[in-house]
Amino acid sequence: MSISKPSPETKFPIIQPDGNIWPYTVYLKNFITQENFQVGDWTYYNDERVPIESYARRLAPYLFPQSPEKIVLGKFVQIAQGTQFITSSANHQMSGFSTYPFFVFGPPWNNIYQPDLPKAKDTIVGHDVWFGHESTIMPGVKIGSGAIIGTRAVVTKDVPAYAIVAGNPGRVVKYRFPETIIDKLLSIAWWDWPIDLIEQNLPVITGADIDALQAISTRVK
Repeated sequence: MSISKPSPETKFPIIQPDGNIWPYTVYLKNFITQENFQVGDWTYYNDERVPIESYARRLAPYLFPQSPEKIVLGKFVQIAQGTQFITSSANHQMSGFSTYPFFVFGPPWNNIYQPDLPKAKDTIVGHDVWFGHESTIMPGVKIGSGAIIGTRAVVTKDVPAYAIVAGNPGRVVKYRFPETIIDKLLSIAWWDWPIDLIEQNLPVITGADIDALQAISTRVK
């Protein structure tokens, strides 16, 4: 039996031992249609609790097609069930006495005053980031490549590359590698290699020999 190679255009990339498709893990970009929700190749989302047509809504419940902000997810991002991105359009006015969003309920309230809303900020996620179960990402956060967001962490500020964040509010508990290694990993950027080259070197990419990875990168460039 011939085995087809993985493709980022595949909607359901996991085949179970019995040959059936696992219906809960998807390559996310194939289920996102909003222009302000951008997803890189090979980024997956797993969720057994909602139908697939609700994935975008589940992940970003306040990112509407008309929202001025956007979400950008890099390649090879891993998103566990229950993860949510709370975007700027969820904000209420906080500069006055009431936070009630009168304007969203239409005439005549929306014509009586102009809401003073916080500035919309994009949420940007790098490559090869792992989001743990039910993690929450607050508006305008930037998360560096290689970071790990722990289960139920609430991320309220930017996360450096290859940092591990846990807790509420989320805080950096450690870095996965020394700074010199992180700098080399960001320079190598294996996620930008052709997929055939990635496939040929999976033992090195998933290993911890930076010299071996750098040697491959040198040949690529």
